[in-house]
Amino acid sequence: MNIRNYFQKFALATLLLFTAISISVAQTTKANAPRQEKLLNNLKLLIWTEPATEKVSVKLRIHSGAAFDTLGKEGTMALLADSLFPNESVKQFFAEELGGSLNVESSYDYIQITGTGDADKVLTILETLAAAVTKPAIDKEVTAKIRAVRLERIKELRKNPAYVADLAVAKRLFGDYPYGRSAEGTADSLQKIDFADLLLAKQRFLTADNATLAVSGNVKPDYIFKAVRQLFGGWEKADKKVPATFAQPSAPDTKFFLIKTEINNASELRFAFRGAARRDQDFHAVRILTGILQNRLQKKEGDKVSMQQNSYFLPGLVSVKFSNWDSSSLKLAGADVSLPENFLDYVQELLAANVTAEEFQIAKADFLKNYGSQNTVDAWLDIDSYGLAPMKTDATFAQSATLADVQKVLERWRKEAVVRTLLLKSTA
Repeated sequence: MNIRNYFQKFALATLLLFTAISISVAQTTKANAPRQEKLLNNLKLLIWTEPATEKVSVKLRIHSGAAFDTLGKEGTMALLADSLFPNESVKQFFAEELGGSLNVESSYDYIQITGTGDADKVLTILETLAAAVTKPAIDKEVTAKIRAVRLERIKELRKNPAYVADLAVAKRLFGDYPYGRSAEGTADSLQKIDFADLLLAKQRFLTADNATLAVSGNVKPDYIFKAVRQLFGGWEKADKKVPATFAQPSAPDTKFFLIKTEINNASELRFAFRGAARRDQDFHAVRILTGILQNRLQKKEGDKVSMQQNSYFLPGLVSVKFSNWDSSSLKLAGADVSLPENFLDYVQELLAANVTAEEFQIAKADFLKNYGSQNTVDAWLDIDSYGLAPMKTDATFAQSATLADVQKVLERWRKEAVVRTLLLKSTA
């Protein structure tokens, strides 16, 4: 087979794949539009009716997260999330009595409660979530209890070299900017947080007008709307919204940063630079480019390295992550380190080559496949958390991303300052 025939067949196969995926994405977007309502307290309600499902899912998202933690009191929003269900007995109740589960997660951008169970138990699920957010039991005793649990969690996380390295490179890149601080909190910061801090966070962020409630499953929309009005109608709204605006971080220190640790078998190498926000108009091109660079890395390094692009409400970071990195080429002399030739140019070399048509087609096909399979409810919640375009519009943006769009992002990334950190087991 000559080269011309190969590329003709490759282009045809890619076109057919794009067409099939685009149709799937469009059908998914159209078919999964929910009923939308809004209570007088501005709580937004989304309802999906799915008669074929036996279970029901209730997701309540608070559109503020650890980015709003006060400097020196990192972990405040994580503790607020922990305070909603401070007893494990509630999770056992969901598993044993409701046939489902209860989970609370917190991130830089939001707190989300997810309760699932049998469809005929939906009222109990709604009652449980409503009680948690409208009348949270925040006092000194609860605060001390959840702080102790989270301190143990932090203690375990600090034993994970990948976690420590990720925090270190984020700190190097962002400094005291929210994304340079731990969303989980630290041993020092958690000790400074008392119940008054949690009450203040509750008053500012745990409010009806800062939340979206999503219900999906074999439910009757009118019944759900009525129940939500009764259970959540008394939930207070905030006096004023707290804007997600922060002073921009200072230029990062790009000098190589060596961290010596007592963690056994630690050898974690990180390169990082600033990336895109979730609502960036080039976000889909960013995702495609990340896939292209990941493919390049795997061809060069195998599975020992990964490419990660973290997008938040504001621009996050792009990182190249080596775990169990072979540090035998380094020469250490006390606090000094002798680096191999061109060691600091790794990212620049990765970004040097322009994106080829073949790279773009492969990465875009993978991107659209993942886009079409994303969780519909979470995608709708993201619209409110990040101020995104409607799903149909966003799907159009995803499908219309071009090679030129991706190349533009690549050229922008080439100009970003790169920070480099290495976490190594101390030999002293």
